[in-house]
Amino acid sequence: MRDFQLPGRSPVLAMNGMCATSHPLAARAAVRILEDGGNAVDAAIAGAVLLGLCEPQMTGLGGDCFVLVKPAGEERVFGLNGSGRAPAALDAEALRERGLTRIPVDGPEAVTIPGAVDAFCRLSADWGRLGLEASLAPAIRHAEEGVPVAPRVAFDWKAAEPALKGAARRHYLLDGRVPAVGDVFRAPAQAEVLRRIARDGRDAFYTGEVAEDMVAALRAVGGVHTLDDFAATRSDYTDPISGNYRGWELLEHPPNGQGATAILMANILSHFDLGALDPFGARRAHLEAEAAKLAYDARNRFIADADRTSRLGHMLDDETAAALAALIDPDRPMADPHALAEEVHRETVYITVVDKDRMAVSLIYSIFHSFGSGIASDRFGILFHNRGACFTLAPGHPNEAAGGKRPMHTIIPAMLKVDGRVVMPFGVMGGAYQPCGHVRFLTNFVDYGLAPQEAIDAPRSFWEDGVLSVERGYDASVRQALAEMGHKVVTPAAPIGGAQAILIQDNGVLQAGSDPRKDGCAIGY
Repeated sequence: MRDFQLPGRSPVLAMNGMCATSHPLAARAAVRILEDGGNAVDAAIAGAVLLGLCEPQMTGLGGDCFVLVKPAGEERVFGLNGSGRAPAALDAEALRERGLTRIPVDGPEAVTIPGAVDAFCRLSADWGRLGLEASLAPAIRHAEEGVPVAPRVAFDWKAAEPALKGAARRHYLLDGRVPAVGDVFRAPAQAEVLRRIARDGRDAFYTGEVAEDMVAALRAVGGVHTLDDFAATRSDYTDPISGNYRGWELLEHPPNGQGATAILMANILSHFDLGALDPFGARRAHLEAEAAKLAYDARNRFIADADRTSRLGHMLDDETAAALAALIDPDRPMADPHALAEEVHRETVYITVVDKDRMAVSLIYSIFHSFGSGIASDRFGILFHNRGACFTLAPGHPNEAAGGKRPMHTIIPAMLKVDGRVVMPFGVMGGAYQPCGHVRFLTNFVDYGLAPQEAIDAPRSFWEDGVLSVERGYDASVRQALAEMGHKVVTPAAPIGGAQAILIQDNGVLQAGSDPRKDGCAIGY
């Protein structure tokens, strides 16, 4: 139990339904759908699409999504891959001939076909109760009436403003300036797109005037996208992958998502007695950083489009984790995880909803970098993600850029099971941090017995590109100890990630946590 004399959040408890996400308007819209007789799928779509207007720097119709769903009355979980593919004409060799060594993050080369709209339409048709029109109604209303800009959104908007170019500056700035806290952001052109989707389904987005607007915008800046690329976009149902961590089953979406990275990292850490360590001490942060280095190295070697990921079994194998765990020095950081592991291997939104029938949805939806590619369509203001930047231009690599392929994806929804029962859908936003965030949340919950809100509130650290970012929530002595070990310790300019979770207690009560690093909350009824 938290100290009520100190700042913090209590968990949100409810009986009939719950939503946890990063903006209160989206959480409220989702819960209202539940109150009106909708199920968790109807509610998650409503909240997710509205988040594209509440947090346009994070997500939108020009992005991708991944979903895990537990249907009502059963413990089976299925996935839906709502990530788009590269345009058919994308050619890695042609990009290399231009002198490129990596995909430009701010160019049309990084724009894969947006997949989320098709996924929302398919999920609604197959598993929803109220229909797409009801789920899109809140976003249509707010696109027209406007959304007051929240504090974290304003913080991100200001930092990412230079990414906006061309039509995007007209659609995502207010008279040429960055919106401030309390300013009202409106997107009437997107309201029209949503009305068309509500009426005519996915074809209203992937064919006709909306698709023509998107293709024209991309080709005007050198893209190779075609109307056929958009018309061919389809989401795919998938089977989750999983790993066992101290009796708890961690369910993740399979490749092209990086969920296997989280499972491998958890498997590596299972070889250490984390519970004997200070949960917010230097030793635990060090072990987590070292496990992340090794798990992310495996990700970079192997994860790609599903039909190109040939060593998934190797990543999930317990022997792989044991061999990698043996490479960790408990006192010093490794300098080069890629070389060390050679012999062993040879800006996003998240929403979770549980309804009264205990259907559970874990959904993550993103345009990758803040404001994605910075490119928007002229008429409708569809802002394109830059997910194709996750391709590599290394010849022969499983994740080498090519027409029709899906790139490796950082966004990953998750669920926890115990004794065969789904007990918690959860997710952690934050780009590359997400596998580490899943494992930090998991170990907070399992090894240290923290409730979901406590596990989310707890300070975070993240190793990336030779630097260990340590949030200000850590004590100065921990920073000093990590530095003395040999880590290059920095304080990140922005908080690390953002998490949401809903625990289904044994007595049926729903207990939710929502990250104070974002503007959102959990709401139940």
